[in-house]
Amino acid sequence: MAGGGSFWDVSTTLAALGAGGAALWAWSPDEDRLLLTGVARELGLGPLTPDCSSAAFRALVLPQDRHQADELLQPQPAGVEVAARLRMRGAEPCVWRGQWLEDGRAVGVLAPETRFAAAERDSLTGLLDRQSFICCARERLQAPGQHRLLVADLDRLRRLNEALGHERADLVLAALGSRLAAALPSRAIVARIGEDEFAALWPAGEPSLDALRAELERPMRIAGFDIHPKLSLAVIEAAGGADALEATELLRRAELQVEAGKTGGRRAPGVLGDGISRLALEADLEGAIGRGELGPFYQPIVRLGTGALAGFEALVRWRHPRRGLLTPEHFLPLCEELGMMGELGAMMRREAAAQLAAWRRVRPAAAELTVAVNLSVGELERPDLPGEARALRREANLPPGALKLEVTEGEVMRDPERAAVVLRSLRDAGVTLALDDFGVGFSSLSYLTRLPFDTLKIDGFFVRTMCSDPGSAKIVSSIVKLGQDLALEVVAEGVEDAATAQRLYELGCDYAQGFGFSQPLCPQDATAYIESCDIAGRPARKVG
Repeated sequence: MAGGGSFWDVSTTLAALGAGGAALWAWSPDEDRLLLTGVARELGLGPLTPDCSSAAFRALVLPQDRHQADELLQPQPAGVEVAARLRMRGAEPCVWRGQWLEDGRAVGVLAPETRFAAAERDSLTGLLDRQSFICCARERLQAPGQHRLLVADLDRLRRLNEALGHERADLVLAALGSRLAAALPSRAIVARIGEDEFAALWPAGEPSLDALRAELERPMRIAGFDIHPKLSLAVIEAAGGADALEATELLRRAELQVEAGKTGGRRAPGVLGDGISRLALEADLEGAIGRGELGPFYQPIVRLGTGALAGFEALVRWRHPRRGLLTPEHFLPLCEELGMMGELGAMMRREAAAQLAAWRRVRPAAAELTVAVNLSVGELERPDLPGEARALRREANLPPGALKLEVTEGEVMRDPERAAVVLRSLRDAGVTLALDDFGVGFSSLSYLTRLPFDTLKIDGFFVRTMCSDPGSAKIVSSIVKLGQDLALEVVAEGVEDAATAQRLYELGCDYAQGFGFSQPLCPQDATAYIESCDIAGRPARKVG
């Protein structure tokens, strides 16, 4: 089958298939002759061997696949690749791969679909899996013309799993896969590309996005339950041909549109923009706390008057096994959506208290240190929070005031009266309290005299811009003066240089933290930071 000109190299594919069911084909339109060699009979092509006409070939193909058979037989210019999935009567689907030659023939290899690495199926729905979809889409996009790519994401799968159980929720996914395949043209490539995510690629045209949504979101009855599925959908138009977008990039853009639609146009930085799908990151988050991947890093808080180390703020970091160290903006929004914030907050308080206790045991100079931990959204509403704080102090043998909890203005103002009760209970439990990010809104000013805070923390934006923006400087000065008048300690966040630290000191600010002193440190490096302080308590790293 050498026939002059270029020839699609099937040697690698044939070697991979081995002796387990591959065949070669050659189609000569001028002669109306399809030649088949190899194990064609095992592939359901017995009636056609060793050669047949185009009419006989079409007759053996299942009716719904005859349009693909016609495309395979349609003459094309030399070099055009052939890729088709055909189902023959009484046989499993086969993939036909090949290339058109300069002599007007097409030649290639065919094998059971399951033997091609790029044609693996999702076991639940029978659709292509993600890698197979990308491979098939890449080939389809080489053809000139307009294409449409759909990504459909089932909303609230977690709730379905909780309400129905995983087996019944799987039935919902299987039904959605069947609906999607039935709603699209027969030439469409359809896949399940994630736990709750589907994709499809087809020639531009019907159906419309609204029609697809209406079909997919029809109510269904599963195991006696009426289910009303809701999906987030995105469709992207793409031109095929030599300059077509890479399939992975096209898929990424569609997934970004789905995510933007879910969040009203907002998305957490780095969650999807770097090509890591939201689904994969969510899956990685499940169990990350139990595996010890999420944990506190410690940023030093320094007394501006002496440079002495006063304590640390515990800030969560994720040691992702593949992506490395991730900062909160990359994963906290997903933690909140997954309902993990309570578990995460409890872990942070537990580990921070234990770490402070360890430092106090081995380093006498650490006896006066404090550790601050942020309360996440909604935690002030937990009735057991004061009891937990009391138990933490007792287990870690921490004196009153050593453990500090930080809460934002927004959390307090959700229900100031209720917040006042909880904050007083926390204070009675021996916890000191800080009002975090103060200055973003002044709605809580009238409550400051009634709420048992010990510390005001100036929002880092105003601190970072105070040397260049007179407005920020006035806000910082006002907060420092307010803290002095109310006998509250004031901590400035976001201190990055010596000029800012000096300005804060001149205003009478008590404490500061920021990259000018140190980045957040892993527990081992924070221990070394404590050890590096001299007798006066001055840290080894100074702003400058």
